[in-house]
Amino acid sequence: MTSLRATLFLLLSLTFGACMAQSADASLDRQVLVMLRSAPPHFRPDASYSAAYDASAGRAAQMRVAERLAREYELKVVDSWPMPALNVDCFVMELRGGASLAELVTRLSADVRVESVEPVQVFTVLGHNDPLYPLQPSGKLWHLDDVHKVATGKGVRVAVIDSGVDTEHPDLVKRVSLARNVVDGRVDVAEQHGTAVAGIIGARADDGIGIVGIAPDVTLIAFRACWQEGNDAAALCSTFTLAKALQMALDQKVDIVNLSVGGPRDRLLERLLDVAISRGVIVVSAFDARAGKLSFPASYRGVIAVAEVDAPDAREGVLLAPGRDIPVPVPGKQWGFVSGSSFAAAQVTGVVALLRELAPNAQTQRVREALASRERRSVVDACAAIAGIGGVCACSCAVVGEATSRVAP
Repeated sequence: MTSLRATLFLLLSLTFGACMAQSADASLDRQVLVMLRSAPPHFRPDASYSAAYDASAGRAAQMRVAERLAREYELKVVDSWPMPALNVDCFVMELRGGASLAELVTRLSADVRVESVEPVQVFTVLGHNDPLYPLQPSGKLWHLDDVHKVATGKGVRVAVIDSGVDTEHPDLVKRVSLARNVVDGRVDVAEQHGTAVAGIIGARADDGIGIVGIAPDVTLIAFRACWQEGNDAAALCSTFTLAKALQMALDQKVDIVNLSVGGPRDRLLERLLDVAISRGVIVVSAFDARAGKLSFPASYRGVIAVAEVDAPDAREGVLLAPGRDIPVPVPGKQWGFVSGSSFAAAQVTGVVALLRELAPNAQTQRVREALASRERRSVVDACAAIAGIGGVCACSCAVVGEATSRVAP
């Protein structure tokens, strides 16, 4: 037992986040996102399968416009991505001259060729490690054995927008239907934060190893949008990588998006979140108590914000869930313990998947109302939520509500 505890403690010394930056010399503080209105696709009667529309010519034209803008404003085109959800093509450009970023944004905003422009902003994942404490699993607090007799998340598609997920981990084998790296294009990037979040939501059940996901039968879709510059560095994401991941999640027609990240308010991400929410996608985000009402995207309208029950000064409307000493898979076929709002949010995402299975057409407001405890500071009670939205008593009716009293500080 002593050896096991020592091993787990060593695991806790690892920084939970993503790894590898977009590129070693990328200067995010000198980059802007320039949106150009998407050109209409050209009709091609000679297309391979049947008469179809071809967008390649329009994108080539947009690239020429972007290159002209770059020359005129002393910029360099670094990357681009189509965002049909907003009817724009997004170009990342980097300052080459001596102009200030604010001045450049003002000048580009006035250019009739530009739909919109904004600086690239930096976001961080919101997990952190604490000293090893006795395990306090949500499986017991939320009576998952009983809950899983009613719902397991089957048929629900969840996008995990985070760092790289270890799809070969024993708890996640065959649990991730699609994994995409929108940071640097590498494949099979296994990182700690994303692996932990994915495991909390949808780890395999009844296989005799590891943990049980809150919704063990969900379809997980993993988007690596965050990275880490070194083993001890903070995990980072950018406006562009998060926006690409959101667009791809919309393309995949997901039901739920988990965003365990936080940063400054961002207009491009707001626009994509608006589209997602308007399409019935439920977005769950970790609330950063340090940022308070400025915590983004948790503070954005229509987003379900989650903090751990011990978070100081969680604002009104923020849901609370266990966020301390959560067992999770980590890369390398190992397990460890984590704490933080990132992981509280992941647990709530799992509960949302259970609710979405029971009520496929339930929109964000109805789901949020079902999750919010009426007794103690909006602490999530999975049993009560399922009873409220599914009309079934998943747990022993005598224990519905006990989870709230047990997790409340």
